[in-house]
Amino acid sequence: METKEFNIDEEFNESVQAAQKIFFEGGVFVYPTDTIYGFGANPFNKEAIYRITRIKQRDESKGYILLANDMNMIMRYVDLRKDSEIDFLMSIWPNPVTVILPLKKEHAGLLQKQTVAFRIPNHTFCLKLISQVNMPLVSTSVNRSGEVPINDATMVRQEFKDELDAIFYSVKLQYNLTSTVINLAGNTLELIREGRVPFDEIYNKYRKLVG
Repeated sequence: METKEFNIDEEFNESVQAAQKIFFEGGVFVYPTDTIYGFGANPFNKEAIYRITRIKQRDESKGYILLANDMNMIMRYVDLRKDSEIDFLMSIWPNPVTVILPLKKEHAGLLQKQTVAFRIPNHTFCLKLISQVNMPLVSTSVNRSGEVPINDATMVRQEFKDELDAIFYSVKLQYNLTSTVINLAGNTLELIREGRVPFDEIYNKYRKLVG
């Protein structure tokens, strides 16, 4: 397999178009986000998801974070109980904060799970691509299971070049911290993983808006 490479800083529109094509063809690519580089694919294409799982050598039962471009897209898939929860989510996004949310019944059956982890990233390329495909985008760290995430395009190329359809990279400085992950699917706000955004900052907004 020939892995194509695109500098999103110099070829932004071409990069978005190429990623869109790969997305709909069921391919897998690496791309920058507002946290670290991620593997990307269509979350509803089972072959693409299996391919990422195989590349990462990861347990098939584990889910992946999905990126969306706005709350309207997220509300197609999730079932929120209170308007105040929507207000809370809008107060923390776009940002490197991932939120586990309950799925609507029809999507729970399709994805074979009850919850999904969503995030609206603060990253121009991600938002443009998601708007173009009009669907969520898989985002998961670029590494083999149990290993440290790779956040350098050259190292990504060395490790995964024969397993990807494309690598989209930026020469701009990449953040080296993952997103903060919280769970809003239960009866209270729960911290799963602290990342770039401090949990205290998130919790204060939750307490103010949701109670």
